[in-house]
Amino acid sequence: MLSRLVFLIPLLLASAFAQDAPPTPNGGENPALYPHIPVKRNTQQGARKDEAQKDSAPTISVNVKLVSVFASVADGDGAPYAGLQKDDFRIFEDGVEQKVAVFERESGLPLSIVMALDTSMSTRKDLPVEVASARKFAHTLLRPVDSISLYQFSTYVSEAMPFSNDEKRLDAALNHLRTGAATALYDAIYLSAQTLEHRQGRKIIVLITDGGDTASKTDYPEAVRAAQISEAIIYSIIMVPIEADAGRDTGGEHALIQLSRDTGGKFFYASSTSQLDDAFRQISDELRTQYLLAYYPASRVGAEFRRISVQLTKQAQERAQRDLYVRHRAGYYNSKIE
Repeated sequence: MLSRLVFLIPLLLASAFAQDAPPTPNGGENPALYPHIPVKRNTQQGARKDEAQKDSAPTISVNVKLVSVFASVADGDGAPYAGLQKDDFRIFEDGVEQKVAVFERESGLPLSIVMALDTSMSTRKDLPVEVASARKFAHTLLRPVDSISLYQFSTYVSEAMPFSNDEKRLDAALNHLRTGAATALYDAIYLSAQTLEHRQGRKIIVLITDGGDTASKTDYPEAVRAAQISEAIIYSIIMVPIEADAGRDTGGEHALIQLSRDTGGKFFYASSTSQLDDAFRQISDELRTQYLLAYYPASRVGAEFRRISVQLTKQAQERAQRDLYVRHRAGYYNSKIE
């Protein structure tokens, strides 16, 4: 009798614990305890995997993301300066110097370019010139690893062509742009940034506009934040009338200038075909000579927006025998580091 009791006691205890345990439907974790884990129907293979995980030792996974900074270096005349080395740069986050973990000269990373053209009534007379220069720019710059997307914006924003490397497809899209009455500039920036957010490599937005915004549902701060979150570099080509003050939206121009600076890009003024071609040429030259600096943040505690500063060493400046200037994005949102 005693031996039978010894045999039954463990079974009774196991049954009692099983009755007290919360139910776990579909063979998964209890959803009341793990509401963030979706319940999935279990298969026999999944059940065996779960058992193996229960038997194995617990593991801790830590994912520290690199912060990538694309830096453009130019002299006082705006000419790109190549040939710098890793030790020529110093990088700071919120004033604290960081260790450069990755460095590339003349980065060969793929380019994802969103070219956004203002097709509102205020730029209608300039549109044929803009299209011709944009076509020339794309044909000159694109490599097999690169891709370009075309947006047009007037009263509304629409994607004229999704990301592609097909030049003929781009030419066809450029030939079928439609004009509209108003200008949704900030909406165009916001949507361009969103389409770039999950792409790999270097992310570029080229805006061709007169700087006015009359129809956007997105405001300027939202457009800036979207661009910074997507890590897009914005180049603004501001089309201005020949007459100095006629039809100018100086407030919109200043917004584009600041947006370009905050994302590490550049702005240009153009009122003729030659100036527009020159702006595209400078963008192309700069994209071929960018430096990539990447680091693991020394601290993850602090403000949501982390400010970045990239400087050249005194030795690098002396070796160049000219004043050099570095442009890069202003910072990043800490919520993006997971």
